[in-house]
Amino acid sequence: MTTKYAKNTKEGKTQIKRHLLKQRFIPDFLLFDKIVVELKAVTQLTDDHRAQVHNYLRAAEFRLGLLINFGHFPKVQYERIVL
Repeated sequence: MTTKYAKNTKEGKTQIKRHLLKQRFIPDFLLFDKIVVELKAVTQLTDDHRAQVHNYLRAAEFRLGLLINFGHFPKVQYERIVL
């Protein structure tokens, strides 16, 4: 479902430093065409999860990302990542 506020994917070819990537860039959500949102359901966020958001931000040339973990007990865990 695409609205003017949120999209669930960004499709197309991705370039980083003039190199075309073979893999597609598909974050969980894009908000306002500026913010990458990545959702997780794990007991604890790791550096691999943070690196994934950093890679999405670089690929999309965005500056702000949100990493949200619904698997953390007792509350939702979230991190704001800025490039």
